[in-house]
Amino acid sequence: MTDQFSLTEDQIAIQDMARRFTADAITPFAAQWDEDHTFPRETIKAAAELGFAAIYVSEESGGIGLGRLEAALIMEAMAYGCPATSAFISIHNMAAWMIDTFGGDEIKGRYLPNLVTMDKIASYCLTEPGSGSDAAALKTTARLDGDCYVVNGTKQFISGGGVNDIYVTMVRTGDDGARGISCLVIDKDMEGVSFGAPERKLGWNASPTAQVIFDNVRVPVANRVGAEGDGFKFAMAGLDGGRLNIGACSLGGAQRCLDEAVQYVKDRKQFGKAIAEFQNTQFVLADMATDLESARSLLYMAAAKVTSGAPDKTRFSAMAKKLATDNGSSIVDRALQMFGGYGYLRDYPIERFWRDLRVHRILEGTNEVMRMIVGRDLLK
Repeated sequence: MTDQFSLTEDQIAIQDMARRFTADAITPFAAQWDEDHTFPRETIKAAAELGFAAIYVSEESGGIGLGRLEAALIMEAMAYGCPATSAFISIHNMAAWMIDTFGGDEIKGRYLPNLVTMDKIASYCLTEPGSGSDAAALKTTARLDGDCYVVNGTKQFISGGGVNDIYVTMVRTGDDGARGISCLVIDKDMEGVSFGAPERKLGWNASPTAQVIFDNVRVPVANRVGAEGDGFKFAMAGLDGGRLNIGACSLGGAQRCLDEAVQYVKDRKQFGKAIAEFQNTQFVLADMATDLESARSLLYMAAAKVTSGAPDKTRFSAMAKKLATDNGSSIVDRALQMFGGYGYLRDYPIERFWRDLRVHRILEGTNEVMRMIVGRDLLK
């Protein structure tokens, strides 16, 4: 930002590029992807040609080396067409960033070239059937046996599970608690890797989700990212950015539904005039726009803090994620109400965004956990 209110010329150019890509490659097809439960792999790979598969991977590793605000602008723009697709690309970026930031030269050289081009797509595996909000309680084990770890356990709610090629996985190599967790990169074709049935979800139908199951999977020690015991620290660092991106996806979806509502109320007539002329309609639209801009401002501020490594970056990421996803869901819900019965039909895009944005209040840490993070930080 050139000052605390304006984007730089470069940031505006990045935002415009993402908007053009979305208008051409995502928005016209998103409803059909949702209807058919289609994973748009070719569209996602096309995003990589713009650098969107390695947004904050360093230029030395083949990425475009941008900051978290630029990433948020890209995710927000793509979510205007399809929040599920945008969030899927965000998760791939998180995994690639983790390897680039915390991995050694050898593992970066083996994995990043294919991740940057999205010839291979990555998932991030933290959540388990018994450990969601309490991520440090994960049970997936990695026992050292010679030059390999033997991995056993199950990861739950994994975006790209069964479809993606690479799984950046948090495993327990030591005692209970956060200090016993390490990070391994596991390939889909390693013996003993399998997947649960695709989850049947309320939304995010364009983004496949499944369990990832490890049964005596032998993973070379060379596939460890960083040192033993540092995995939880890496996971939490990744979540700061992930929370910003999922918040940005809510902003993009909310902006789309606000724009759709504005156009609809101008065209829809009741009692002899457009419903846009009713004061109540104008008041609701004003509240929706205000809620959207307030969330956007906080999220952009939090993104700048994460990029700069500010001491309060985690608190601001949590606040921004909570506000953006709460407000985003509320804005879409009010847009649906303005459409009346038509908003409930799949002929219009509102109900898809209503379904897709609902999960954002759960992902990357529930909004209740966001409140815990903020409250504890204030009381330190």
